[in-house]
Amino acid sequence: MNPIRRLSVALTLLAASATVSAADTPAVAPTPAASPVAAIAVVKAIAIGSSAPMRDTRMKNVTDKQITIASAAGKKGTLVFFICNHCPYVKAWQGRIAAIGNAAMTQGVGVIAINSNDPSAYAEDSFAEMQTRAAEVGYKFPYVMDATSDVARAFGATHTPEAFLFDANGKLVYHGGVDDNGQDEKSVKHAWLKDAVDALAAGKAVPVAETKALGCGVKFREKTSS
Repeated sequence: MNPIRRLSVALTLLAASATVSAADTPAVAPTPAASPVAAIAVVKAIAIGSSAPMRDTRMKNVTDKQITIASAAGKKGTLVFFICNHCPYVKAWQGRIAAIGNAAMTQGVGVIAINSNDPSAYAEDSFAEMQTRAAEVGYKFPYVMDATSDVARAFGATHTPEAFLFDANGKLVYHGGVDDNGQDEKSVKHAWLKDAVDALAAGKAVPVAETKALGCGVKFREKTSS
């Protein structure tokens, strides 16, 4: 076989091998403990040491009352969650979100959970569904709707769940995820948020100030012109 013919056959076999290899590779679905869903907006979160933005913005709580971040603040600090209903990551962590948030309030740390998602993207994120979810999971803290998504924009929140913890002086001391294992609570090695809340309540320095929040991208409403 001449060299040109030999090269042509080799290239044909290489291409066929690559095609079979790609076809035999199984697709692996992301899991809450493995891969974050990309945020749909590129924004930067407020920095450690920053004050909470839009503290006096009124948002509707699942009790139908209007709540602000300022009114939810505790004597020792304030924990702000960005969550929703439909996201599998939130569903994986919601029991721990409830436990940490409910415990924080008994420690003098105020808590507020905010849903900034546009319910037209997922009907499960509607206000009525928020009321149902809060009761089912046992949130004892306010769960409010950010009706413009502007609070999430101001915080630079891009994922659900995502936590922001502020000290008694209103300064951000922790930002990020709940812990390092959304799939299996018993396998958690780093309980970042719980440790941060416990340290803040005890008057100690937060051990880890910032971590990566894994979750679904916030489904921002379209920005309306004023």
